[in-house]
Amino acid sequence: MSRLSTMQLPAETWIPASWDEYLQMLDDLVDEKAKTYYNKGHLRIEMSPIGNDHASDHSILIYAINLFAAIKEIDLNGKDNCTYRRVGVREVQPDVSFYIGETADSVPWGTGIVDLDQYPPPNLVIEVANTSLEDDKGNKRLLYEELGVDEYWIVDVSNVELLAFTIENQGSRRIRQSQVLPGLEISLLEQAFQRTRIMNHGKVSAWLLTQFRNRE
Repeated sequence: MSRLSTMQLPAETWIPASWDEYLQMLDDLVDEKAKTYYNKGHLRIEMSPIGNDHASDHSILIYAINLFAAIKEIDLNGKDNCTYRRVGVREVQPDVSFYIGETADSVPWGTGIVDLDQYPPPNLVIEVANTSLEDDKGNKRLLYEELGVDEYWIVDVSNVELLAFTIENQGSRRIRQSQVLPGLEISLLEQAFQRTRIMNHGKVSAWLLTQFRNRE
């Protein structure tokens, strides 16, 4: 796969490719702001610019989860756009991911790409979907099922909705309360997203703090 053909690859679609071709593509895109995925002989590139709406939901969600964990005294380590790799088979770069509880400290400081043959997958993976919703609900959900994460969330930016799935035995089902963050209601996070449409994050953060404390 030459540099020219790599630069001409269509974005936001799954393309047949070997693992070596995928690695070459990563070298060619080293200066580009792109998210990349690989799953058993197919690659995907996402190069859409990150706009205000996507970035805002991304930001408040990270704050909400960290705040909830702090109040509930849950051990947790969050990753923003971290790359997880199972050499030759799969690679993912979710918008947000978390190691929670007993696995919170699984990946030591100084680690680059997280080798899933050496470290466990994150407990919670989140994709913020503005232009990628159908793939996030379809192929990526299947990918994360096979990867063995415990929970997968999709933020539907346009519809102000949070789709949460628990994953067991390489399958998934919808949930309305997190199992990896016990007591965290999905509806409460959706309310927070709704509030960000009419007020700033400082006010929404104060509201979240009150809501979490009232539920102790």
